[in-house]
This record gives sequence, structure tokens and C-alpha cells, in this order.
Amino acid sequence: MGVAQAERLLKSRWRTATMAAGWAFPSDWPLAEVDDVCAAMLENTDPGDALVRLGRARAEAGAGLSETLLDLAALHAVLTDASHIVSPNVDALPSRMLRMTALGWADVVTKQAGDCAAEDPLTGLATAAYLRTRLGEVYRETPVAPLDYALVLLRLDVHRASGWSRVVAMTLVSDALRTVFDSGETLATLGPCVAAVLVRRDELLARRVSNLRVLAADRLADDPNVRPVGPAKVWTERLPDTHTEACQLLTSLGR
Repeated sequence: MGVAQAERLLKSRWRTATMAAGWAFPSDWPLAEVDDVCAAMLENTDPGDALVRLGRARAEAGAGLSETLLDLAALHAVLTDASHIVSPNVDALPSRMLRMTALGWADVVTKQAGDCAAEDPLTGLATAAYLRTRLGEVYRETPVAPLDYALVLLRLDVHRASGWSRVVAMTLVSDALRTVFDSGETLATLGPCVAAVLVRRDELLARRVSNLRVLAADRLADDPNVRPVGPAKVWTERLPDTHTEACQLLTSLGR
């Protein structure tokens, strides 16, 4: 039997076992990643990367974890039992096979959850996803958004700080942000050590930026747990001409 024929046979048996186990949407099952997994299994190469990609693809298609693992159990069943009738058993999956697929699935679901959430649970600030939505509203509201609005950025130097010190420091400066910008502005976290405020340009903006710089420094100086954290850099960023460019700017600033 040729390689291509063997891959088609494995794929067919896998699909049959998955459908018999109760896969809800047959049209969603075939994926390029399925072919990759079949090839890896038959070539006796490490299937880890292919399984991670399969887990990601299943999550992106909307399959739940239990459904994804049942499908994986169907593959394992046909690989270990040459009979035409197999019974997929998730509990019988090899641990590495299960882990790699679950990690791929979790990568996507975690990112989706982060993108959908409106508030960062540690700082209480809005998420970057919410700020992108708010910027979309601003650009639709006015044709001269870059003239009417700006971003105030705060970045901490945390290269010498431990994980816990970073969290405490971001919590402290987030409180400083809320104290200075308390008139309905959108305050958001862009990354582990970067926060942003979407503000209207007015005659008070420069003073408020200066106040934030001083207050953030005071908050950090008062807590001995964050002494390894460097000073907070505070500056104003002009909005680009389009919403798409603004979203790209947020991504680059959050790195």
C-alpha cells in the first residue's frame, strides 16, 4: 500500500470512529491539520507539532475541549486496534498526545478570552481589546480624531523586577492613572508593563501628564516591594490617521 493510500485509509477510519462517537457537525471535521496528523503518525515522526496545530484548528472552528479530545481518542483507537469497530476512550490516550492537543486548543481559547474580556482582573483597567473598540467609536465619531484625541502612555522599566513586583507595580501605577484621569477617559492595559489612556486634547492635558508622572513615581517610591522596578516613563502619543493604524500602534506599544 502506498503512503498516500495509507493516509487516506487512516483518515477515513478516524473520521468514521469520530462520527460514530457523536461528532456534532460532520462538515467541520475535515481540516488540513487532520492530514498533517495522519502523515506524522504513519511516518513515525514526532506528531507533537501536528497535534498542537490540530488542537488550535479545532478551537478556532468552535469545537469544545471534550469534543476535541474525543476526536483524538478516536484516532488513538484506530491506530491501536485494526478491527473495523472501535470504541474511543479519552482515558486511554497517551499523556503526551493528550497534552499537546490540549495545549494547542487552550492557546486559542485563552487568546479569545483575553480579546473578549473588557477588564484586566489584576489592574482593573480596560483591556487592549476594549481600547481598540473605543478607538473605533472615536474614529467614526469625528473625521479629525488625531486632532481631538491623544493617547497618554505609561511604561514601567521592569527588567530587574520579579513577577510579583511587576504585578504590584502595575497595580500601583494603575491607581495613579485612575486618580489623575477621573473624568470618564478610557484607561487600558496594553501589556505587562504598559498602560494607556485615551484622552481629549485640551489645555489641561500637559498638566495632567505631569501630575501622572509625579504621582506614579510617588506611589512606586512608597512601596518597598517594588524597589527593583525602574521609573515610570510617561508620554503623549499622537493618534494615527486611521483606526487600523491606531490598532497597529497599540500592538507595537504593548510589546
